[in-house]
Amino acid sequence: MAIASVSRFKGLFVCASKVFSLRCHDKNSSPAFPVQFLIFPLFTFHLSLFLFGCGYTLHSKATLPFDSIRIERIENKTLEPKLQDRLYKALTEEFLKHGITVNPNAGYRLSGTINRFELNILSEKKDIAIEYEAIIKGDFRLIGPSGDTKELKNIGSPFIVSFPVSGMLEDVLARKEIASEEALRDMAMEIVGTLIYQYK
Repeated sequence: MAIASVSRFKGLFVCASKVFSLRCHDKNSSPAFPVQFLIFPLFTFHLSLFLFGCGYTLHSKATLPFDSIRIERIENKTLEPKLQDRLYKALTEEFLKHGITVNPNAGYRLSGTINRFELNILSEKKDIAIEYEAIIKGDFRLIGPSGDTKELKNIGSPFIVSFPVSGMLEDVLARKEIASEEALRDMAMEIVGTLIYQYK
């Protein structure tokens, strides 16, 4: 929806530029008021409508509820090893992208549990799986300095993370690791995005 909206918006602006770059003419009069001076205000107005009408909110670091966070224990209840360590790293990197430092003394604390890791068959050929989808889900909790709590339930990758199955077993396992890493990065992005843009 956002990509289509951007294309339509760009088209609208180009058309508006062509129209307003001309002066209004009457057959029997000289050029009228140069309406091209209206382009910038109109562009600003339409940009505001586009951003806020599509559900986007502009945030600066000063408006965030916190600028540092402590990542506490992440429990891994699945049979896949080391997911908690890899998620900790992905979360740290994602927070830093948004200007939020990970600090053991921070007032805001994030903890959670990874409770689901699955490989589901996406496609098969002659009853043999040729593509899998990696699914990782978890529940998380943000606790503020005053003890207020925000629950994030059943958080996972908002995208389908898949990998093909072919060749040797070592190749399949390597592809599974890459897909798991991508799913964890997506999970971290979803967690941080929820905390930044939906925290109240």
